[in-house]
Amino acid sequence: MMKTLIIEDETAAALNLKRMLAAADPQVEVLAVLDTVLDSVEWFRNNEQPDLVFMDIHLADGQAFNIFERVEVTAPIVFATAYDRYALDAFKVNSIDYLLKPIKTADLQRALDKFKRLTQSERREYSRRVNEALSSSAQTMQAFLIPQRDKLIPLEIEKIAYCYTSSEKVVAVTYEGTTLPLDRSLDQLCAVLPAHDFFRANRQFIVARSAIVDISVWFGSRVMLNLNVATPERIVVSKVRTPEFKRWFTQLSASK
Repeated sequence: MMKTLIIEDETAAALNLKRMLAAADPQVEVLAVLDTVLDSVEWFRNNEQPDLVFMDIHLADGQAFNIFERVEVTAPIVFATAYDRYALDAFKVNSIDYLLKPIKTADLQRALDKFKRLTQSERREYSRRVNEALSSSAQTMQAFLIPQRDKLIPLEIEKIAYCYTSSEKVVAVTYEGTTLPLDRSLDQLCAVLPAHDFFRANRQFIVARSAIVDISVWFGSRVMLNLNVATPERIVVSKVRTPEFKRWFTQLSASK
């Protein structure tokens, strides 16, 4: 049996992929269907690695690339997305294939055939390259270039207290209270900001660890983050992200 894992936040797309896999190869067993970064991290922590992972890039709580920053994934990856602008990022982490939605039967069969041709050592090599690429990206990303009139102003990552989106615009706020526009979405920022220093609190905020002064208990098993800089509104960690936030914050605090 070929044990596979589907990471996809669209229910219809996940069910369709599951049906297509069954039709393409009766030997394919889908171990689980997951729809968030958080659930995926938990699954990999508590289960043996599958033979192959089909992974949507954009998930309910962030980009799938964040999974690799929080847990070891040794299985080869086939990325799938409706947005071909993510193709380059997918290949940068050396997936064995890339499927553009809606997935075509021929493309899925090609991905399965490619996987079957890989030797065990080649499959391990893909995993090594995934983690190496992500590690290299985290080490080399030191600053953003912010356009201001006829200049590009460097903004060092260590100066960012939080990133915030409103009315489809994304800004970075420094510890000095300066607000600077960014030409990336929060999902894209999650892929390049170091996961040990920044956390995606909800759909509107990414917060730096060193900006958090304290944490307040909030309604519905959620928590509110109090920062050492002014924020346009309360930063409440979404319910689905609160357990992961507590682990992230506790682990980092213990390591200091």
